[in-house]
Amino acid sequence: MEIKVRTGQLHTEDRPLIVVSLFEGAAECSGATDMVDKALHGQIRRLMREGDITGQARETALIYTAESIPALRVLVVGLGKEESFGLEAIRIASATAAQRVRELKLRSFGSMIHGAGWNDLPLEDAAQAVVEGAELALYQFRELKSSAEDDPKPVVSLALVVPDAHQVAAAQEGAAIGQHIAAAANLARDLVNRPSNHATPAALARHAQAMAGEPGMTCTVLDEAEMAALGMGSLLGVAQGSDEPAKFIILEYNAGREHMDTLALVGKGITFDSGGISLKAAQKMQGCKGDMAGAAAVLEAMRVAARLQLPLHIVGLIPSTENMPSGKACKPGDVVRAMNGKTIEVVNTDAEGRLILADALAYALRYRPQAIIDLATLTNAIAVALGHQAAGLFSNDDDLAARLDAAGRTSHERVWRLPLFEEYRRQLKSDVADLKNCGSEPAGAITAAVFLQQFVDDLPWAHLDIAGRAFASTDEDEPFTPYSPSMATGFGVRLLVQFLRDWVNSPPHRHATKRW
Repeated sequence: MEIKVRTGQLHTEDRPLIVVSLFEGAAECSGATDMVDKALHGQIRRLMREGDITGQARETALIYTAESIPALRVLVVGLGKEESFGLEAIRIASATAAQRVRELKLRSFGSMIHGAGWNDLPLEDAAQAVVEGAELALYQFRELKSSAEDDPKPVVSLALVVPDAHQVAAAQEGAAIGQHIAAAANLARDLVNRPSNHATPAALARHAQAMAGEPGMTCTVLDEAEMAALGMGSLLGVAQGSDEPAKFIILEYNAGREHMDTLALVGKGITFDSGGISLKAAQKMQGCKGDMAGAAAVLEAMRVAARLQLPLHIVGLIPSTENMPSGKACKPGDVVRAMNGKTIEVVNTDAEGRLILADALAYALRYRPQAIIDLATLTNAIAVALGHQAAGLFSNDDDLAARLDAAGRTSHERVWRLPLFEEYRRQLKSDVADLKNCGSEPAGAITAAVFLQQFVDDLPWAHLDIAGRAFASTDEDEPFTPYSPSMATGFGVRLLVQFLRDWVNSPPHRHATKRW
């Protein structure tokens, strides 16, 4: 969608539709909404008095202007309660409006920047939130449809109107950032939504290699022979059951920039998870094509980092394979050796994500990064614990955990920290190897994280279990936001980008660790 920032008054915009907003329970209109209402001879206020417009979040009211103003329609969207207003309320209002525009089959619209100037909220941040909400809400996955029948025409243009010329630069910057982030999140959704015969490990590697065209980006893809030479027996143990060759993707941004902080992002890239010999139930197995949502989030967050020219050295590591049953597949009871030398008894081949991440985390150590963050649709247990409203956060470093929590609050891709008590490690004790890949049933998400912790030495590390957030919930009691349509959510892209931007603006005070 083309985004333009214009100076002027919203009520003079000659568009098929313009969008204004109201707080819940507001007695009067204000700002651009007030000016539009006056141009409409008080029509919005009359509807407020009649209770037709209350300002509740996700509420809309459509007014036909009868040529009182150049725009044919005015859409009033609710912002919710003022005391709880923030960036997420702006995203939801913008998403709600964009979806209504598409329902009306309109190709363009104009909008005020909701919340601009409210309680010192920066205009740049408000503009970013408006664009994010609109672009994310209009996403559809239709690339494999053979017919355009019933395919709604896309909304192609949005004009953001600001009253003063000196506001244009900030609004343009925020809108551009929002567009980069939303576009990347939508690309991550595409990757996760593609079926596994289209999104193979090789296809994921090609996607990463194409990203090497971004400024400052380089990509290396290791094949199975090269992984074997590095001792990645844990990853290859998972891969051996599939006819699709595994790939280990190394995407670097600002490689060789020694003066910059180094951050390692690791994404689980299981392109299809049958469970292996520990076969999953057939019901809903088709959803296991999305077990590479962590990989998609890492790749696309790095794309945004490059486009925003963040002064960081970022290493993206994607271990990618299928997990399939066959005569060659790893069997329960087999023992594999990870890159760091640790031996692992595979008691459940459906606990494969931690096996491929183990080698990726061990590989990350060679960069001696200031922080390692891995994202993975790792356990159903995390959804049992947290539902669909937050990802699980596990970390050995309080500062890193606090940064991810803050980034989650800003982006509304929220995380919730769970413990890594030493006692949980007892569940991973093996009689034949250094550790088992799976503990007993209680605290399944925690023991999975404890397993991963064995491969990061003492470097600051965080694990994000995104299994409950990677797909839009069908539970009516836990609805997702209007900008998270059905299927993949792209969770993690906005969180990671916010984390990286915050790191640049406020780096840790500790001394940087030297890289090997």
